[in-house]
Amino acid sequence: MAYRITLIIGIFTIVLGVLSLTGPEAGAAKYERSIETFSIPDVVLVNQLGEKIRLKSLLESDHPVIVDFIYATCTTICPVLSAGFANLQKKVDPVTEKVHLVSITIDPENDTPAAMKEYLERYQAQPGWDFLTGSRRDIDQVMRAFDAYFRDKMDHRPLSFIRSPQDGKWIRLNGLMSSRDLMNELQQTGVK
Repeated sequence: MAYRITLIIGIFTIVLGVLSLTGPEAGAAKYERSIETFSIPDVVLVNQLGEKIRLKSLLESDHPVIVDFIYATCTTICPVLSAGFANLQKKVDPVTEKVHLVSITIDPENDTPAAMKEYLERYQAQPGWDFLTGSRRDIDQVMRAFDAYFRDKMDHRPLSFIRSPQDGKWIRLNGLMSSRDLMNELQQTGVK
């Protein structure tokens, strides 16, 4: 009898779990959102073409910018973040045409311009998506400025940051999100 009750409770728990995944909450955002102000360090980084890029000028432009922190040999979070960027670039839309995508390595010791270029080619990246590296000191300074410092690249979180050129504020997105969620967040910046 006790076995049957345990079995019934177990089945009931599984059914409730499945229903909760398919109910109205199933499509709810699974990421955290906050509005932030960041002081971007004036460091010079290098993109996938070996070009020197002044980060502050790139991020504080008149165009909306989306930033993430990844590394080229990652097999967990980074491919999901990069697929989101790739999907965003595939949308033919007046908003997405203005967006500059910036991926900043958290593994500058291994992410050379050649490795970053190869990584972007896997995602069929178009112009307007830069992958940046630099000295360990400069990368750590950038990560700290975004409150995105990770002691170990294997312990990084899925973070994305969207900057609105209208007010210079940043939307900090913590968690994995769909391309639709990313597009919705971008549109909330007021970009037309």
